[in-house]
Amino acid sequence: MLKTLMLYTMKLSIDLGGTNIRVAQVEEGRCLSKVSVPCLAQQDAPIVLDQLFQLVRSMMNEQVDGIGIGVPSIVDSEKGIVYNVANISSWKEIRLKEILENEFNVAVAINNDSNCFALGESLYGEGKPYDNMVGVTIGTGIGAGVIIGRRLYGGQFMGAGEIGSFPYLDADFERYCSSFFFKRHDTTGAAAAENARQGEQAALDIWKEFGMHLGNLVKVILFAYAPQAIVLGGGIVAAYPFFKDAMEYTMQSFPYRVMLDNVRVIASHQNDSSLLGASALLE
Repeated sequence: MLKTLMLYTMKLSIDLGGTNIRVAQVEEGRCLSKVSVPCLAQQDAPIVLDQLFQLVRSMMNEQVDGIGIGVPSIVDSEKGIVYNVANISSWKEIRLKEILENEFNVAVAINNDSNCFALGESLYGEGKPYDNMVGVTIGTGIGAGVIIGRRLYGGQFMGAGEIGSFPYLDADFERYCSSFFFKRHDTTGAAAAENARQGEQAALDIWKEFGMHLGNLVKVILFAYAPQAIVLGGGIVAAYPFFKDAMEYTMQSFPYRVMLDNVRVIASHQNDSSLLGASALLE
């Protein structure tokens, strides 16, 4: 039988990615102990689940009364079913809430990982001053979470904000505004950032082009959601100074000046937004 306390003294938060799995103990909006391991993403579904079980067991204690988890997929948040998880090919349809609740006997809440990032930024990060914001995660792929009236808007199956799939040029925005972009240039974001720090012009030009594409994506977000703020997160945002100017220059062609003048595009300064957002799913 599940524990039914209304207030959770401590939560476990999980950020499940195709590259890494991060687990943290969260208390009063603060991440305490954390662990991160490479995800066995190419293995069969039971092996990935067993890896998750082992991580959760290593962090569980008698104070933990709930588990919040962000997953890169569409999600039936009520039933806790995740579908077609990005980069974990064996997870086509996993009843993750039921599985975890049966295994650990605590309440479990599940949502899309970009939604968790946006919620974490809204409650604890750069999005805190704003009623309406969009949190954009830029890394292996690109996604977004939408906050309206300080509440997460997920749409059906938590699929709102899948901006990476919007058509763009010869493909979609994900191919031009995430790690896929750097593959087009036979490099990685980390290598391009290091070369840019060394002043290499070719790398600086790559980041300028990246900023142009991201600026076009920002304009799409303005058309679609008209937020007060857009908060950028994910590994690639560490290189923000290299693409910020090109992004802002491209944004200037947005036709509604009053909207452009009243939106802020901000780089996140915290690493734990997704974990904090996942814990907030239980509140």
